Amino acid sequence: MATDYYGVLGLAPGASDTDIKRAYRRMARDLHPDVNPEPGAKERFQEVTRAYEALTDPEKRRIVDLGGDPFDSGPGSAGNPFAGGFGGLGDIMDAFFGGAATRGPRSRVRAGRDALIPIELELDETVFGTTKDITVDTAVLCDTCAGAGTAPGTHPATCATCSGRGEVQSVQRGLLGQVVSSRTCPTCGGTGQVIPEPCTKCGGDGRVRARRTIPVKVPAGVEDGMRIRLTGHGEVGSGGGPAGDLYVEVHERPHPVFTRDGEDLHCRVTLPMTAAALGTTLNLKTLDGDTDVDIKPGTQSGSVLTLRAHGAPRLRATGRGNLLVHVEVQTPTRLDPEQEKLLRELAALRGEDQPESHREAQGGLFSRVRDAFNGR
Repeated sequence: MATDYYGVLGLAPGASDTDIKRAYRRMARDLHPDVNPEPGAKERFQEVTRAYEALTDPEKRRIVDLGGDPFDSGPGSAGNPFAGGFGGLGDIMDAFFGGAATRGPRSRVRAGRDALIPIELELDETVFGTTKDITVDTAVLCDTCAGAGTAPGTHPATCATCSGRGEVQSVQRGLLGQVVSSRTCPTCGGTGQVIPEPCTKCGGDGRVRARRTIPVKVPAGVEDGMRIRLTGHGEVGSGGGPAGDLYVEVHERPHPVFTRDGEDLHCRVTLPMTAAALGTTLNLKTLDGDTDVDIKPGTQSGSVLTLRAHGAPRLRATGRGNLLVHVEVQTPTRLDPEQEKLLRELAALRGEDQPESHREAQGGLFSRVRDAFNGR
């Protein structure tokens, strides 16, 4: 039973060329494999494209209107001009001795290519998300011919070189008889159609280049190097084919204070020696605003303080990362006499005024180890 190609596109028999193209574009955008990941979408897209090819080619459409299937090459089918049971070896012999095993013309409609645009964002924009307007220069559908490529009021014509087959054949005589070879028609490029009066705006391609502004919604938590996909905003295909996708690649600018490691942020603070020893409260400017950080007495250089939920949001989960504050204790390099006197008094009180005692302690330890081996 022949396929109802009109029904595949949701049309009634005898639909106009404009209705066929409009229905195909609408369904192709929804079913394109790069747009629709659902199971069966790819097969449905191929079915819709096949129906479009059958109804936009005059010869194929004539076969459809007669109740046949132009893609059915089986015995007895309306789409097989050599129907009669020559299967198997007969098909091979036809190819060598004058047969014409044609593949049919290609569709003028092609899916558009994807496009890639870089975008630079500040750290707070990638952490909290933002909306940016970007300017792209891509191929868009020609508004004069609506992608058909023909001048208003005209239609494509059957190629006179290949008679609409999309390929031309040459015959060579050999010992085994006539050998038929086929190649793409140089006049129509394999589509089986030519455009006698091309659209003056797009030159017959069905698309023109245009500059447009597109708003891009950047999700919170996006990282450097990630790409945001905008479905259907890429290049429109030739012949009015469905547009590809636009990918926006995120480039995160360096921040003067914070560095990022996934969902966690890092920063460094320098504390005076006295503040680290006595403890203090540090007012830290974070991406969320000013925050007080408690510095415990005796904090050592190299300590890491964790501010929970002050990092970047998790892109595909709930919650946020942490802010890790790395502490560096600064030792004074120049002291006035009064300061030096006070430090010496503190060192004496702590028994730290004779650093050589540390070496003596080490020597005492080694001496004890040596005495243990010597049996003392």
